[in-house]
Amino acid sequence: MRSHLPGASVVRTLTLAAAGLVFAHGAALADPIVFTDQEKREVRLEKPAERVVSIVIPMASTVVALDGGTKKLVGMNPTAKSAIVDGILGKIFPEAKDIPSDVTAPNFVPNVEALTAVNPDLVIQWGGRGEDIVKPITNAGLNTMLILYGTEELTREYMTLASRAIGRPERIGELVEWRDRVQKDIEAKAATIPDGKKPKVLYLQTALSSMMAAGTGGNYNDWYIKLVGGTNAAAELKGTVAVNKEQIAQWNPDIILLNAFEAKLGTDWVYSDPILSLTNAAQARKVYKLPLGGYRWDPPNQESPLTWMWLANLVQPEIFNYDLRTEMKTAYNTLYDYELADADIDSILWIDRQGDAAGYSRFKAK
Repeated sequence: MRSHLPGASVVRTLTLAAAGLVFAHGAALADPIVFTDQEKREVRLEKPAERVVSIVIPMASTVVALDGGTKKLVGMNPTAKSAIVDGILGKIFPEAKDIPSDVTAPNFVPNVEALTAVNPDLVIQWGGRGEDIVKPITNAGLNTMLILYGTEELTREYMTLASRAIGRPERIGELVEWRDRVQKDIEAKAATIPDGKKPKVLYLQTALSSMMAAGTGGNYNDWYIKLVGGTNAAAELKGTVAVNKEQIAQWNPDIILLNAFEAKLGTDWVYSDPILSLTNAAQARKVYKLPLGGYRWDPPNQESPLTWMWLANLVQPEIFNYDLRTEMKTAYNTLYDYELADADIDSILWIDRQGDAAGYSRFKAK
C-alpha cells in the first residue's frame, strides 16, 4: 500500500504556496508576526520565535517536528520530557535530555522563576482552563500563545499557529495534507460498516493509581474510536471520568486500550485481574497498549495519522490493512529526517509487550 504522506509534487506545491503566503504578508522575515491564538488573543512577535517553552504536554514534540530539531525548544513539561527521553525522540535527538523541565509542574502551573531564566520568546500554554495558569506568565511580560484541546480541527489549527510563530510556515502544509488524506481514507472505508459490526472500545487514560475512562463530549479518544469503526464503551460518560472495574465489567468492552502515559502499565494488568479478565476484550486477547513514538499516541500530536491507522487495523481488521511499518518509516523521514530501523518500530509499538494480542502479528517485521 502506498504511503499516505504527500508525494514530492504535492509537497512542492504546498511549500511554494506557503512561501508565497509569507511573501504576500511581508517580504522581510524580520517583519512582526501577528496572529490570533485559540483564545482570541492577539500574539505579536517581532521576529520568529527562537526560544520556545511548551507548558502544554504534546506541543513540545510538535515544535521539534515543525522545526526539524530541538534547537528552539528551551523548556517543556516534565511529562513531555519523559516521553522524549524514554521514547524514540531521545534516540534521534539525544540533546533533548538537557532541555529544562522545571518551567512548569505536570499540572501546567508555571514556575515563573524557571520560565524567566530560560528567556523564552514564546510560551505555549493551555487556554480554556482558567487564568490561574496564564496570568503568572503574562504578568511576567512573556509572550504567550494559548491553545485549545479536544478535536482534530483544533489540533490542525494550533499546529499551524505554532509553525507560523517559529517561522516555519512552509512545514505545515504537508503535515495537514497527510492528516486530511488519512482521515478521509479511513472515513470512506468505515462508512460501509453497519452499526452492528462496530465493536465496543474502551480507552483508559489512567489505570494503575486510579482508573479514568474516556467518555464523549469533545474527547479526542472518543473521536478516533468512532473514526475507525468502533463505538465508545464508555459513551454514557461525559469527558474523562473515574470508573471502577465493576462498571467496566458491565460495559463489557470488546477492545480495551491502555494508555502510554503509565510506563509500568502492561496488558497483563487486565488479563490477570479477576474481574477484567472476564470481559470480551480479555477473553479475545484484544487488550492493547497505545504506542510511544515521537510522542504518546493517545492524545492528538504530530503523529496522529499513525495512531488512526494502527487502531483501524485492530478495530476493523477485515476493512483496514494499512502497512503500518512502511507508513511509520515514511512519516519519520518527513517529521524528523530519521530512518527508522525495524528495532525502532518494534520498540514504538511495544511488540514484545503486547504478547499474543489478537491481530498484533500484522505489525511484526516480515
